[in-house]
Amino acid sequence: MNRRTLLIPELGDDGLEIPYFEIEGKRDGPTLTLLAGVHGAEYASIAAVREFVRDLDPHKISGRIIAVPLVNVPAFWARSAFVVPADGKNLNRCFPGDLNGTFAEVLAHHVFSSFITHSDYLVDLHAGDIPEGLEPFTMFEESRVESASLDLAVSYGLRHVMRQSIAARTVAGSTASASADIGIPSITAESGQNGLLDRISIETHLAGLQNLARTIEVLDGDPLPKRQVIVHEGWHWLRSERAGWWQPTVSTGASLKSGDLLGTMSDVWGEVFAEVRAPEGGTLLFLTTSPAVSADGLLLGLAKN
Repeated sequence: MNRRTLLIPELGDDGLEIPYFEIEGKRDGPTLTLLAGVHGAEYASIAAVREFVRDLDPHKISGRIIAVPLVNVPAFWARSAFVVPADGKNLNRCFPGDLNGTFAEVLAHHVFSSFITHSDYLVDLHAGDIPEGLEPFTMFEESRVESASLDLAVSYGLRHVMRQSIAARTVAGSTASASADIGIPSITAESGQNGLLDRISIETHLAGLQNLARTIEVLDGDPLPKRQVIVHEGWHWLRSERAGWWQPTVSTGASLKSGDLLGTMSDVWGEVFAEVRAPEGGTLLFLTTSPAVSADGLLLGLAKN
């Protein structure tokens, strides 16, 4: 196992260093790239990549595994939810990046060109950020490689799988969407919530990584039988028109009907000014758990059933 560093000289006074691992197998095979820490406070996913590479035996690997446990280094040290501190942009909306852009766009460019474009498969690990509850799920994109991407999502072993169409790509500019656009099978894998370093979420990611790596024959061993999954065709991201106190009445994982009450928005005096209801039936995959929500602030993600 080789420990390496990607230096990005354009970022910061002394450049920005991104640590990563490179594990060369003893036999020929594909390149599997693992990313985590694209959002720097999603600690369960970062921990999972660190632990996964620690236990790898090159004699049991065919091909190569590139593992970047901490992509968004500045956000990690700043404990910054979702965004890059230098420009306030969500890094996972900036791919494939722009060498002449802002801090986040330059970072995305280097991560994309240095890691993603050389991959045969990509897994980007995430978790619920500091103000975010989450039901574990995987996500893949409509693309010419979507069948292979769906296979990756199913092999990860989580019950809920989200398919994003190109026409309704709610999460645009992500690592997975940019990868799919250039023909690299890819998924986003979500497990963990509220920026917590909990063992169950880490183990969920570790089990998913091991089974996925066995499925694509990068790692020795038989994969588990395919699990029955629910594939959701798109979702609703609900936002608050006004700033206020968000009081959810539902929990992640809940199966909801059209019109169900999801929560309320109230002012600083406690007067409710809006009831938030389900626009159609679906499954609640993520939820803002902080009561403080700004105008146009994100409240929840409701996957279509």
